[in-house]
Amino acid sequence: MPNARVKNYLHLHLLVFIAGFTAILGKEISITAIPLVWYRMSMAAILMFLFIKFRNVKLKINGKSIVRLSIAGIIIALHWITFFAAIDAANVSIALAMFSTGAFFASIIEPIFYKRKVIAYEILFGILVIIGVFIITQGELRYLTGITLGISSAFFSSLFAVLNGVFLKQHSATVISFYEFISGVLFISLFILIFKGGFSSDFFNLSTRDFWFLFILASVCTAYAFIASVYVMKLISPYTVVLTYNLEPIYGIIIALLLYPDSEKMSTDFYYGAFLIIGTVLLNGVLKNRHAFKRKQIP
Repeated sequence: MPNARVKNYLHLHLLVFIAGFTAILGKEISITAIPLVWYRMSMAAILMFLFIKFRNVKLKINGKSIVRLSIAGIIIALHWITFFAAIDAANVSIALAMFSTGAFFASIIEPIFYKRKVIAYEILFGILVIIGVFIITQGELRYLTGITLGISSAFFSSLFAVLNGVFLKQHSATVISFYEFISGVLFISLFILIFKGGFSSDFFNLSTRDFWFLFILASVCTAYAFIASVYVMKLISPYTVVLTYNLEPIYGIIIALLLYPDSEKMSTDFYYGAFLIIGTVLLNGVLKNRHAFKRKQIP
């Protein structure tokens, strides 16, 4: 039987696999990005509320915090909408490769929010990521809309991650997520009411297949993955967690190639560019965590 340490590592890789599998579910679900995210956040909010009641977590926070969390909820909604829209406009491989550019955006956003200097190698890595995107664009120009949406998704994801890092200093992760899910649902609902003429009967006319895929997306890939990732971070070093989660695009692209060999087979330029981007992200994770470790060793 594997010991506790091995079980925790296996659990971590399962979570990364689940994160990569999110894109596969997005491809399988037949509804478009906006209703897809509305259902995902609605179901996840309900499941999170049940978890909060079960664990007797206190939800009361001040009005200023609610406003801030609501803004973050809108940002994560925009991230998911643009991510699934990128899959619709291109494919899973494009969406995941562009999602990897989030590390570049984080290197720009983090110094602003945390008031730190820009690290020299981050500039170099940013240039490498841009080159990677350029290579992919040259080889997959037909997917330009998907590439643009994927880059937008990466930006929103990075902004959301940085904001959440600030919020975690004041509130529990469970409370943060609950308010973000609720605000995301309200934001999308208002968008549908104002710009889409309201909710139609077709909006709620889900096929059985779509319903169960959405339920898996909301429960396993959202509510469970979030709670479990918080648990894993308490047992495994941040270095290992961050580095392992950077493997998400690799896992996702491999799964997509196995499941959809025809639609996911890309040009050689795509793989050159994707390798450059993902390799840069992994190296960035190694260097950042090595510097963090050295700072802890300084007396």
